[in-house]
Amino acid sequence: MADHDDENPEAGSAVAHHEPRQISSGTAVIPTEQFENPGEPPHRPRVTDKDPQEEKRAERQVSFLFFLSVIFSCLAVAAYIAFPITPGDTHSIRLNNLFLGLGISLGLLSIGIGAVHWSKTLMPSRELTEMRHLTRGSEPTRQKAAEVFELGNKESGFGRRALIRNSLFGALVAFILPGVVIFRDLGPKTDPNVVLKHTLWKKGMHLTIDPTGTRIKASDVTLGSVFHVIPENLLTSEDMLEEKAKAAVLLMRLKPEDLHEPAGRENWQYNGIVAYSKICTHVGCPVALYEQQTHHLLCPCHQSTFDVTENCKVIFGPASRPLPQLPIMVDDEGYLVAQSDFHEPVGPSFWERDK
Repeated sequence: MADHDDENPEAGSAVAHHEPRQISSGTAVIPTEQFENPGEPPHRPRVTDKDPQEEKRAERQVSFLFFLSVIFSCLAVAAYIAFPITPGDTHSIRLNNLFLGLGISLGLLSIGIGAVHWSKTLMPSRELTEMRHLTRGSEPTRQKAAEVFELGNKESGFGRRALIRNSLFGALVAFILPGVVIFRDLGPKTDPNVVLKHTLWKKGMHLTIDPTGTRIKASDVTLGSVFHVIPENLLTSEDMLEEKAKAAVLLMRLKPEDLHEPAGRENWQYNGIVAYSKICTHVGCPVALYEQQTHHLLCPCHQSTFDVTENCKVIFGPASRPLPQLPIMVDDEGYLVAQSDFHEPVGPSFWERDK
């Protein structure tokens, strides 16, 4: 038993001197054998290791695959343009997705096959044995790591084989083109400064609750409350989603003495009720978190924080300008209406805006 062996000094001595151990199997005692390291199998050179012509041919094949990836990536962009999506036409969606997906998939597949073919035919194929050891961040370790990278560069031929290197760079650059075209097509096709400077808000437009479209009376807005607001005519707009992305507003009520409105904006609020764009000025995420005690608006995407008492100026985060304010007033029936549209573009500020 293990407990008796631990107490037996002779057994401990046998282990310490690495003497052969014995394993009991029933009534027979079988001595264990000590195995020697068989070593690595003999190296089998590849065709490309023995024939320079084959090595050159493999290099051309790898480069061809990388250039082929460039072609497929360009075809994906061409397919996205040649097969546009028509609203309501599912056939156009299928064609667009089919050819765009084929172009992107074949472009990535060509890069993958080229990289595998490169490693199989041109990179060193000798067997390596690495001893296990602790990884330490000492200076000798870092120097050794740099030597390994340098050796890998020499053995792979990445710095020496200009044809493969340049074709790989070309394939990687071309592969991102379909994504650039797709994402750019999501944005406005005209100057964003012009598109985002005007929304559905105009003088006399009623503020309504999102998404029901119910008009809001000033008496319904209590201290500490917040309303998600849309223009009254949004629900009948042909481009409802696009217009909502520009015109969405947050409505809050504070004590009038807590507001520090700048000169010229004293009449943009009504008895402490203020309205600000819901679209964050960083990258356009919806600002939807309101802290009643601090009167702060928080964007959940990148934590930009705006102070409502100070005209929604930025007090934390990557946003570069305050949220645009919507001037409001009440009509004869006590409903909240807009005095005008926003006086500046809404949304992100990563383009050059008019001064």
